Amino acid sequence: MTPVQQRQRTAPAELEARLRAIGPERYHHRHPFHQLMHEGKLTRGQLQAWALNRYYYQSVIPIKDAIILSRSEDAAFRRAWRKRIIDHDGDGTHPGGVEKWIALAEATGLGREQVTSLRGILPGVYYAVNAYLDLVSKHSFLEAVASSLTELFSRDLIALRIDRLRQHYPWLSGGLAYFDARLTQAPEDAQFALSWVIEHARTPTEQELALGALRAKCDILWAQLDALYFAYVSPGWPPPGAFHPGAESVSN
Repeated sequence: MTPVQQRQRTAPAELEARLRAIGPERYHHRHPFHQLMHEGKLTRGQLQAWALNRYYYQSVIPIKDAIILSRSEDAAFRRAWRKRIIDHDGDGTHPGGVEKWIALAEATGLGREQVTSLRGILPGVYYAVNAYLDLVSKHSFLEAVASSLTELFSRDLIALRIDRLRQHYPWLSGGLAYFDARLTQAPEDAQFALSWVIEHARTPTEQELALGALRAKCDILWAQLDALYFAYVSPGWPPPGAFHPGAESVSN
């Protein structure tokens, strides 16, 4: 038997504590790119690069959720999970998160077609986002659901981001509807996924898979910011074909 198989099952409260402990250690709120953003030290061009590249991630979230939905044989799970797709795709009448992210990108000065065409996306961002799709489609269903648990940590980051973007980049204020909506959506989604994971991670091996999937998702988010930092902050080397912002600085 492996050391994991020999270990006794973690009690639900302890598993939850272990899952929640991953956030302070590995969530991307600690990344230097986000630190610069929250300190008001990014230029308009750097914010444009962030909004443009992050759009690729935002655009695949409903695809990711549709993959997870398609893998479930539980009607109750599917009914709960499909809300996520509507939250991001909209319902045909009210805009969803993807459309709201486009509005944020436009607030930075980018054109809609420039954003939705995906021209200029960093290769590192492509690889990281596609790795997320691989995680939810090729790994176990438990790992796919557990990977969404970064939402446990997102509300505090979103609240901070809204405050700091309004403070340091007031010209972005009209494009922050995405974050306003996620303040309530993310905690609701996280609570459902957390309860499901704790209930279905029944063995030590399954619990380690759930923990590993959450760490992997944190790595995917971190890797996207690594690519942005390298290309647009230090050393500032955008690869061929990538978006090249102007030198205009943010006016506070």
